[in-house]
Amino acid sequence: MAPAILTGFLPLCVCLLLTPGFAEAGKLLVVPMDGSHWFTMRAVVETLIHRGHEVVVVMPEVSWQLGKSFNCTVKTYSTSYTLEDLNREFMVFSNYCWESQDSDILSAVMSPISTVFEYFFSHCGSLFDDTKLVKYIKASSFDAVFTDPFDLCGLIIAKYFSLPSVVFTRGPFCHYLEEGTQCPSPISYVPRGISGLSNTMTFRERVLNQVFHLEERLFCSYFLKRGLEIASEILETPVTAYDLYSHTSIWLLRTDFVFDYPKPVMPNMVFIGGINCNQGKPLPE
Repeated sequence: MAPAILTGFLPLCVCLLLTPGFAEAGKLLVVPMDGSHWFTMRAVVETLIHRGHEVVVVMPEVSWQLGKSFNCTVKTYSTSYTLEDLNREFMVFSNYCWESQDSDILSAVMSPISTVFEYFFSHCGSLFDDTKLVKYIKASSFDAVFTDPFDLCGLIIAKYFSLPSVVFTRGPFCHYLEEGTQCPSPISYVPRGISGLSNTMTFRERVLNQVFHLEERLFCSYFLKRGLEIASEILETPVTAYDLYSHTSIWLLRTDFVFDYPKPVMPNMVFIGGINCNQGKPLPE
């Protein structure tokens, strides 16, 4: 655990870094998530560049959306899989989801056909295998890491290089937002996201909410298993999801507080509105 004075100082530095007109331009390492996640983060990255921040994006050579260039420094690294491998495994997964009418997304992700998620986690190991890139990151003295926490790689990089991290997310589908921020989330009053319950629960519904919470813990530990194994290899010590998520300095939540049921929030949880899709084009007249 970092000293209390350091824990409070890092979020302040990140806030100053991302606040226009209030601080000098900073140097930001961006570790994005592929696919639709990049649509929303890209808009923020472009705005940061426009405001004078020095931005370096680190991405795998094989991706769906990350290859589109824009006005900043981009560092790439090779992967152990090809684009054809990625497309094939994603099609297997998506076809299974469509054809298995009786199965939900949780059972699909936990099924043997979810190899595509193994690819998402494995690319971080490829990044650290690139010794030239690792030396570059270490020598560049970045002020912070800006990342999507879905695939863990940005969190691993932040912890490895002891950098403050700013995560950009709708909110992890697991319980790590509450645990990582040490934010109270009483099961009797705060419904889990996948439960469909309200904040005025009967006794039976509170029991069901507890069951959903336990199932979520089982699912998340299974889903993140490969990513945590890679993190443990990179950091050369056993790593838990809490170790990574609790290192986060600022949580930029792509939602609005009024959309959720009342619950406690912490000072480093910032609601920035519903930035959740690619920017649309004007409708034709």
